[in-house]
Amino acid sequence: MGVAGKVNRFREAGQEANVNNVARFGEPARSLFTTSKIFTLHHHIDITDADESVVYQADTKFPSLHDKTDIKDANGNLVAHIEKKLLTLHERHFVTMADGKKFEVSNELFHIVKDVTNLEGLDWQLQGNILGLNFELYDEHGGVIAVIAQKMLSIHDKYCIDIYQPAYEREVVAILITLQHIIKDRENSSAAVASSSSSSS
Repeated sequence: MGVAGKVNRFREAGQEANVNNVARFGEPARSLFTTSKIFTLHHHIDITDADESVVYQADTKFPSLHDKTDIKDANGNLVAHIEKKLLTLHERHFVTMADGKKFEVSNELFHIVKDVTNLEGLDWQLQGNILGLNFELYDEHGGVIAVIAQKMLSIHDKYCIDIYQPAYEREVVAILITLQHIIKDRENSSAAVASSSSSSS
């Protein structure tokens, strides 16, 4: 597999599945696409299907220290609630699904070589470039659940989610939304550090 195939696996709705993904895992059972609206007080993300119909929506309360986010389906029914844990060395978020299932998504800091992302409460594994949000999600038996890819060089945060185990679709969406918040928090922290450094110099 070439470097370009590894890095840029994003596709728009209506386009064929990535050739490398199909070669490794076969055709996905279903694909979803997300777009974050920027320059708004409320952080809003639409998750659409291949026909560009909205399937889920994620909204974050603003301002909120705990980064409280609700994911709802197209009918307005709650799918998952996400909250950030404060005062921890790990970037940790609690996820509560509407059916009562709970798990935590945490990103371990201070890893020089690679990021380590944990899914506590799920026997799943994330593999790939987590910071770039191009990765695969595997179940406890090593079976692929989903492949997620980010669009490169876009002013909107756009992602393609190829789902291979539809039974876990809602958990996959909740994990992606949580990881987006972790990445955004890290970007904001880096910007704040850079701003304070430049102002003090």
